Amino acid sequence: MPPKPRSGAVRKSKKGPQKGTGGLGRRKLEGKGPTPKAEDRVYHKAFKNEHEKEKEQRARQSRRRKRESGPDTVAGRNSVVEALREGVPATALYVSSRTEADDRVKESISLAADRGIAMLEASKQDLDRLTNDAIHQGIALQVPPYEYAQPEDLLHTAKSRLETPLLVALDEITDPRNLGAIVRSTAAFGGHGVIVTERRAASMTAAAWKTSAGAAARIPVAQVVNLVRTLQSLKKQGVFVLGLDMEGDVSLPGLALADSPVCIVVGSEGKGLSRLVREACDQIVSIPIVSSTESLNAGVAAAVSLYEIARARGEKKR
Repeated sequence: MPPKPRSGAVRKSKKGPQKGTGGLGRRKLEGKGPTPKAEDRVYHKAFKNEHEKEKEQRARQSRRRKRESGPDTVAGRNSVVEALREGVPATALYVSSRTEADDRVKESISLAADRGIAMLEASKQDLDRLTNDAIHQGIALQVPPYEYAQPEDLLHTAKSRLETPLLVALDEITDPRNLGAIVRSTAAFGGHGVIVTERRAASMTAAAWKTSAGAAARIPVAQVVNLVRTLQSLKKQGVFVLGLDMEGDVSLPGLALADSPVCIVVGSEGKGLSRLVREACDQIVSIPIVSSTESLNAGVAAAVSLYEIARARGEKKR
């Protein structure tokens, strides 16, 4: 007597036992590939954490843009008195009634009074809110939003002075102190304005004003959405665009285009010139430095270039 079939060995249905697929269902036997990373699985905690991190980052960027589009605040006794000494524009000086008036506070009040800046008494809670919980030491200075120019205004400034345009464009410079230093150098060497981008770049905050040592009141700063389009527009108006890079095609000393209308482009602190900006340049210019030094700070590189162009133009006039 044949053995009884093992239970479950044959799939049974109303139609009776079914034959195999003959390999047609082989695809079902294949694996689904390697297991996705935890961050890529929507149901995993790591994915949710990464999503929350990105959401918080976007929120921080949004708050930063909101602060930069509105009034800026300088907090702390040293910072406030230095800002007032440098002539940073201000709309109000807030002082806590419980603040001990040392020499810095007294000088801040005196400077604000001389300039006709409104002085308001504020509680610690008010100052915490105004300064986003910064260490204010009982005193804060409110700076109005900076009024940016247009690139055409910079060319008009040069034309009104009967001078050859000399501009500086910044490609994603994020440190406001670098921006302030470049504005100061532009003023020192006869430049006519600075161009910055609206996103991923430093703006004319109180820190930039202070570093410029008052030059921001004399040198216009233009803010643009797309730097590449702006550079292309300048080129159509007869301005030569020169990008600064260690591996430049030409060396800065003896630059042939120095006496022509020029816009110097300075790259970001870490990455240098971006690809599209680099392609928009007429020439890539290098500053010779000793091999033991990796590179120059963006503000220093701009100052050296501006000096060399101003020197070359001065020699041409002799």
